Amino acid sequence: VRAMLAAALLGMAVSFPLPPALPFSSSSSSLAPTYLPPALRCLRGGSEAGALAMQVSSTSVGENLKAVKEKISTCCSQHNLAPPNLVAVSKFQPVETILEAYQAGQRMFGENYVQEIVSKAPSLPEDIQWHFIGMLQSNKAKQLVSGVKNLEVVESVHSAKTATALNNACMSAERRSPLKIYIQVLTSGEESKSGCLPEEVIEIAQHVKSHCPALELKGLMTIGKLGDPNPEPYFALLRECRKKLAESLQMEETDLHLSMGMSGDFEKAIAAGSTSVRVGTSIFGERPPKQ
Repeated sequence: VRAMLAAALLGMAVSFPLPPALPFSSSSSSLAPTYLPPALRCLRGGSEAGALAMQVSSTSVGENLKAVKEKISTCCSQHNLAPPNLVAVSKFQPVETILEAYQAGQRMFGENYVQEIVSKAPSLPEDIQWHFIGMLQSNKAKQLVSGVKNLEVVESVHSAKTATALNNACMSAERRSPLKIYIQVLTSGEESKSGCLPEEVIEIAQHVKSHCPALELKGLMTIGKLGDPNPEPYFALLRECRKKLAESLQMEETDLHLSMGMSGDFEKAIAAGSTSVRVGTSIFGERPPKQ
């Protein structure tokens, strides 16, 4: 039905002259309802019909996003907590679907693969705050930093080698401000997951502080054991890592973010002290297969 409606609207746009395109504003206060990716700018002055078609298809994602935010708000009220950052995980989602969430007010998005985020970012609004949350190989650091100008955070630094590669990439790219990073900690003990061991956190953090001037350590990240109905032990271990790290660096614990919690457990993570949750399926629905 959406496809038929979009086709009909596009047909109307061909039949009638279009007004001049409105300029796109990158201001975070603007929801930019007229912004279209290059693939939809098929007519002179931009496609008004394409914008209308996108609004029709945005209902589901917008409602899902609203529902997630309401759950976050309720959880924070129950536990008297400040709301965490919400990172919408857009892995495998097309640009048009990401724009639906953007037009509903979302600004933080997370991606897992370097090639994917590098291909998407240039086609999307500049005020998006990109979080890279996937396994990062050192030899991909330069491609990531140079390919995503509005890269806000790399949440998956798991070694001094990775930190050094990111630092060098930032220096080469002459970024205007330090790149924020989280250290990813393996709290579940699963060999299939990336992350440093809890006892390695302080050493990596000290390396970042001493040898990586282009990076800014902002917190810790973890992924609990998939399907475990009781993720609290993993969250508790990350809190303990933060406590020890703050003591070592002579920082306040609250100055270090805790990125923990995904679609299946973000409410439990918030109750456990998460300051940043990564939610994908609950916003976008089931992911399309990897191309």
